[in-house]
Formats: sequence, C-alpha cells, structure tokens
Amino acid sequence: MKDNNLPNDYNSLSLEELTIKANEIIEELEKQKDLEKSIDKYQNLLKLNNIIEKKFQKDVKNINQKTKEIVLKITSKKNAK
Repeated sequence: MKDNNLPNDYNSLSLEELTIKANEIIEELEKQKDLEKSIDKYQNLLKLNNIIEKKFQKDVKNINQKTKEIVLKITSKKNAK
C-alpha cells in the first residue's frame, strides 16, 4: 500500500505521534454511523499503520546495529586485557 496520499508531515513524526494520530482516526471511526463515509478514513488508517510499521522496523534495525557495536566494543576491550 502506498503512503503517498497521506500528508507529508506524517513521515517526519515520531512513532508515538503517529500512534496518537492512528488512535484519533480509530476514535472517529468508532463514532461514525455511516459506513460509506468511513471508507476513506479507514483507508488512511491502513496507510498510517503501514508508515508506523516501516518506522518501527527502521528503529529496530538501528537499535540492533547500535547494540552490536556496543557488544563489539566491550568484547574488544576484554580481549585487549
């Protein structure tokens, strides 16, 4: 699913901010009585979820990389002694 239809500022938001936006959309959907009117909001929610997943995966990758670097530093110090 493409993220192009969502506002550009979504890409600059943090995971926490994106989650808040998603929760706001969910609350609006829960209040909506006419399902025809809620289709666009639901599709935006799916796109927003996709952005959240991508950011989460990117953050996990960064955390894993940093952890690996720290472990290598610690093991190299121990081996130097």
